[in-house]
Amino acid sequence: MPPPPERPARVRRFTAGQRWVHRTTAWLALVCVASAACLYLPPLAELVGRRRLVVLVHEWSGLLIPLPFLLGLVSRAFRADLRRLNRFGPHDWQWLRSALRRERGPRPAGKFNAGQKVYAGWLAGAVLVMLGTGLLMWFTGLAPLVWRTGATFVHDWLALALAVVLAGHIGKALADPEARRGMRTGSVERGWAAREHPLWEHSDR
Repeated sequence: MPPPPERPARVRRFTAGQRWVHRTTAWLALVCVASAACLYLPPLAELVGRRRLVVLVHEWSGLLIPLPFLLGLVSRAFRADLRRLNRFGPHDWQWLRSALRRERGPRPAGKFNAGQKVYAGWLAGAVLVMLGTGLLMWFTGLAPLVWRTGATFVHDWLALALAVVLAGHIGKALADPEARRGMRTGSVERGWAAREHPLWEHSDR
């Protein structure tokens, strides 16, 4: 009886289209956050100058952030990953409990763990709120003054929360070279997949 064929050492994780969506969104978000910092932090504002240009860059980079996502919907693989992110099963609750209790040992996870699902959902909601409040601030005739004042308050504080959350996301990525390699090249080591996402490595979760 012939031996079973060897399994490839690397597993396909993301297509070129999925990586493009992530990379383009990341750059737009970076430009948006950096331009916001130049508008709100006096030392940076003085260093950069040209406030009207910075405002224009900030407005358009924020307005364009949803565009890669919308274009990505053309990709079947991207839509499949959205369905995975939108499903929360018993193994996800187990992952969350283990993470919150800081328990050691393997945690059950599909292609995306529960932390990534919570992050993706929170980020999607935050982007929509930022877009809505930003439009109220940009087009002053859309709403009365009291609405625009409230929109400015929400926009500014949510921007700070977004900056903190994005910094945490970048920190997690820097701590996991194989995850970064997966986003950069599209594939990951099978051992990493079995350790970090065992339910995905053995199925289509």
